[in-house]
This record gives sequence, C-alpha cells and structure tokens, in this order.
Amino acid sequence: MFFGGGFGGMPGGMPGGFGGGPAGPVNNDKFYELLGVEKTATQHEIKKAHRKLALKHHPDKGGDEEQFKAINQAYEVLRDEEKRALYDKYGEEGLENGGPSMGGADIFDLFGMGRGRGGPPRQRKSDDTVHRLKVTLEEMYKGGLRKLQSTRRIKCPECNASGSKSGKKYQCGNCHGSGTEVKLRQLGPGMVQQIQQRCSGCSGSGFSCPPSDRCGKCSGSCLVSDKKIFEVHIDRGARLNQKIVFSGEAGTDSPDVLPGDLVFVLDQKPHETFKRMGNDLFMEKSISLVEALTGFSLHVEHLDGRVLDVHQPTGHVVTSDQWCCIKNEGMPVAGNPFAKGNLYIHFSVDFPAEVTDEQREKLREILGAPAANGAAPMNEDEVEEVTLAEVADMEEELKKRKMYERHHSNQYDDSDDEDMGGGRGVQCAQS
Repeated sequence: MFFGGGFGGMPGGMPGGFGGGPAGPVNNDKFYELLGVEKTATQHEIKKAHRKLALKHHPDKGGDEEQFKAINQAYEVLRDEEKRALYDKYGEEGLENGGPSMGGADIFDLFGMGRGRGGPPRQRKSDDTVHRLKVTLEEMYKGGLRKLQSTRRIKCPECNASGSKSGKKYQCGNCHGSGTEVKLRQLGPGMVQQIQQRCSGCSGSGFSCPPSDRCGKCSGSCLVSDKKIFEVHIDRGARLNQKIVFSGEAGTDSPDVLPGDLVFVLDQKPHETFKRMGNDLFMEKSISLVEALTGFSLHVEHLDGRVLDVHQPTGHVVTSDQWCCIKNEGMPVAGNPFAKGNLYIHFSVDFPAEVTDEQREKLREILGAPAANGAAPMNEDEVEEVTLAEVADMEEELKKRKMYERHHSNQYDDSDDEDMGGGRGVQCAQS
C-alpha cells in the first residue's frame, strides 16, 4: 500500500488511531482477584489457588454456588495461555468478542492483513501429517488393528509452553507479542511502502525468554519432541485411499499455532488370488478341457479363512473366457457389515497340446465326427497340403506383420521411384 509522508500522511485520519488495543482502559483484574493471585502468577500458582478456593466454596460443602462458578470461570481463562493473553490485553470484552472491536482496531485489521474483516482473529493451524499405510486385502475384509508410532513436536509440558522456568511468558520487545513487524521502505519523495513480515526477534512466536529463565527441557523454544503410539482401526470393508484421521495429533511448529491432524491413508497391497473393484472381488481360474466338458469341483480359500466348495452345474459346459458369479461373497459394504458384494470367477480352458490316434477316435465316437468344412475340390489337382503353425501371441504377431508390410511397401515405393525417374530422363526425338 502506498501513501505519502508515512502514517501521519493518511488523509482524514481514523478513529482510535493505529493502536493495537482498545480505546479506553481495560479491566483485567477481576479474574486474578477472584483467585487471589498476582498478574505475574505462574500456572502452578494459579492451579494451586484454584484447588484451594474450589474446595472452600464447593456447594456440596456449604459454599456459595455463584462464587464457585465465578472461580471456575476465572480458572478456565487463566489456565489457558491464549485466553489469558487475550484477557490481559482486552479484558472480558475481548474474550466475548474474540479480540478488539473496530473502535480499537490495530493496523492489521484496518488494512485487511492477518485477520478476517469484522470477525475475531482466526487461529492458525499447523500442516497435517499424512502417512500412507500399506494394508492387506484380508485386513480390509475382516477389519484389523495396527499400532504405529509417530514422532512430533508438542508444547513443552515442563513449562506449559511458556519457554521459562518460572512459567512466565516474556513478550517479545521487538514485535510486542504480535509475531510480526511492520517496516517502511522509502520508494521516493513522499512515497513509502509498508511491509509486514515475521518478527526477526522471536521468529514469529511473539515471545522471547531471557537466557537466565529459559526452561531446561525445551531451551526456551516452548516445544519438545514427543513419541506416541497410535492405534489405527481398519474397519470391515475399508476402501482404497480411505483416510483415518487423528485430529490435533500431528504436533505443531509453533507454540501459538494449533496442532495439525495426523492422517493415515489406506494403500492396499496386491493379492495373489483376488482383485477388488468397489465391493466386488474377481479371480482367475484355469481348468482342463476334460473339466470344462465333464464338470469340476473347485476349492477357493476366502479372505477370512473359509473354504468355498464351488461345483459346476450338472450338464453345464464351461467355455474359455467365461465369467461366473457367486453372489454375496465379495467385500463387506462399509458401514453395513451384513451386506456384501459378489465374487466373479473368470475361467480359461487349457487344451491338451496333442492327442493320440486312439484318443482321437474315442473323441470322434463320443462327440460325433464333424462334417468336412468347405466345399470339396473339383479334382485332386486342386488339392494342396499346408501346415498349421501355432501363434503364441496374436498381438505380437500383428505388430510383426505391420513391420513386414511397411518394409516391403518401402522397397516397392523406392523401386517405382527409380523407374519413374529413369523414364522422365528419356526424351523422344522429334523429326
């Protein structure tokens, strides 16, 4: 934003000035007086005072109920560092409104930086931590439990994220607790640019503890490394890329920022028998020609350990590339464990590589000899014996044929060009 002469050059002025606090004096003594502690009291002192007063004024022990509620309200505010800082700066009105009103708007409110217009300041949140969790199809079918350890940064429990031994939070003198500093850069005569950036004194935390009072556990950083084991429950019928979220368990990168979420994304491992599409399962099965014609019994070990005894219907012939269905033997439907998808079996028939003369005669006798294919030739001179060669891979065969045709086509084209070129070089003599 550009304007002339710095802050004093703003035309017309603005109500309340550029101060970060309310226009009038703030009453922030009440809660401290209720608990009987000083404003510089540590969290330990506040907790101790609350316990003593709560026992004294508890209604079950003849205490005043309204006084008891007021003591608990004061403790709920002062025990929370963020609420306490808001109360110290803006009083009870600040707690109700979430921050200063427009009458005491700070420079960031007025220029739309760092806060939403007309509402309380939005508390920032750390980035979520996402892990892909490899699971088996059996786990997604039956459900399962995984115990996983995660390392994250959390608020120091020793100093309650104050960074000091005494529990006192020292406001950064450079940014006065805002975590940001505003600098002005001269662009030219009467032209100034305002730049907002993270405070260089406290790295944006708003607090800076002197070395003499620094917490020994976090060294004044307010954060410590922590390891925690999480129990990840995999529901029956869980799907690929399904997210399991632990809210606020990813840790934080700053004491004044809410912790992010820890997210596990399910990633299914390949299965040697089944493939999954939605709630249905698919499998491939190869059978012999005899089984395809005369029947078969197939045992399929399912994902929960059951063995399915699959029989070919009597008198039914299975053809190669045929699909068959077993209803309600697919995956459980998520959220409805009594409903299941289907299991589909894709059959392929293995033909024998060769048959003996004796087998061939028996087959002709059983199945009936087929009629000759095609019309008989007019005479024996028209008969030519050819050899039938097996094509192992038809797709690869077509590629080879295409390359063959392209090669020979180029040869013919080159030959034609030479002939045509030679022909154009001959001229007829005219008489």
